[in-house]
Amino acid sequence: MLTLKTLRDNPELVIRKLAKKHFDAREIVMDVIAMDDKRKALQQESDALLGQQKKAAAAIGQLMKEGKKEEAEAAKAEVAAIKARSQELLKEADDNAAALQDKLVLLPNLPCDLVPEGAGAADNLVVKMGGPEVQLPENALPHWELAKKYDIIDFDLGVKITGAGFPVYKGKGAKLQRALINYFLERNTAAGYTEVEPPVMVNAASGFGTGQLPDKEGQMYHATVDNFYMVPTAEVPVTNIFRDVILGADQFPQKLTAYTPCFRREAGSYGKDVRGLNRLHQFDKVEIVRVEKPENSYAALDDMIAHVESLVKELGLKYRILRLCGGDMSFTSAITYDFELWSAAQGRWLEISSVSNFESYQANRLHLRYKDENGKMQLAHTLNGSSLALPRVVAALLEDNQKDGYIEIPQCLRPFTGFDRID
Repeated sequence: MLTLKTLRDNPELVIRKLAKKHFDAREIVMDVIAMDDKRKALQQESDALLGQQKKAAAAIGQLMKEGKKEEAEAAKAEVAAIKARSQELLKEADDNAAALQDKLVLLPNLPCDLVPEGAGAADNLVVKMGGPEVQLPENALPHWELAKKYDIIDFDLGVKITGAGFPVYKGKGAKLQRALINYFLERNTAAGYTEVEPPVMVNAASGFGTGQLPDKEGQMYHATVDNFYMVPTAEVPVTNIFRDVILGADQFPQKLTAYTPCFRREAGSYGKDVRGLNRLHQFDKVEIVRVEKPENSYAALDDMIAHVESLVKELGLKYRILRLCGGDMSFTSAITYDFELWSAAQGRWLEISSVSNFESYQANRLHLRYKDENGKMQLAHTLNGSSLALPRVVAALLEDNQKDGYIEIPQCLRPFTGFDRID
């Protein structure tokens, strides 16, 4: 959430920056400033009434001493009237604060200056490409056919048990899933991230803290009886570890990693773009989260990008890194880099990671602060990235490593799988 100070200091800058996200912020910004002006006026009136109340209350005692009962009663009536007006002001101030908050949360995060202009995915900037060129056999198959051929993922069984978008992994397919999770966690912890195992259900306060609520409630599975939400990403519970926390200046950086199943209500369309593992309701993902001082957050972002790239390189897959344009960024992000793998059998790029800096946007919602060297309270910066999301990694691994009669397992995974091929 943007701070009031940000809006008041330069409203036109906020409006101009949010236009890069194709968001017309003028009306909301002006409403927020007007509400804040009203808040200040209410505060001034309340302070004036408090002064009058103190003066009238002090006069009552003196009038009673002097035997001026009628005047004392009049002063009591004045105090009662002031108290009644104070109660009205208090309610008005509370209503104004709630309305102001409701307006503020409608504003997305400001994109940083590095974010390119653009309306959608076609305008994203390719900043790097890497990995080997893929050589496929003549009879190459897409991953959903490979999964059936080698009996490692059963999509139909998942439909029977739950519905579309809930595959069942079997045999070496299940072991490959477990191997990838363990490999990513081991690599993350070796890079200095502390592993945590968070809940996979969160309350509404946690959803608000990271910006999923109220923006993405339609994408989240909601257990209405308890008012819990299934996590769409480990970012939500892990980042909320720091909700309402004040960090010491010596407690930076905070680096955490976690594996969770993730749940998203995303299906409903048809075609090759959503077949097989391309888009699921339930999927596995390993996440990295960092909390940094503002002056260090962009160096931390570069470090996270380099770390995710190292994972992709070790898997031996063809990849590219994109800097998302304003129109393709999330509501909460200040800047996002996407990693995509080349799916040779499908002839398309598959997104497998987003690495983002939220600057102070999430921290303001979370009340995540620290004391600087002068003892002044400041908002921290939060960052997160997928390292990595499994479904499309598996899709690319199966398709790009298919040989004549078997699928080869990357060397880095073999200590975790216990086998070097699927046949």
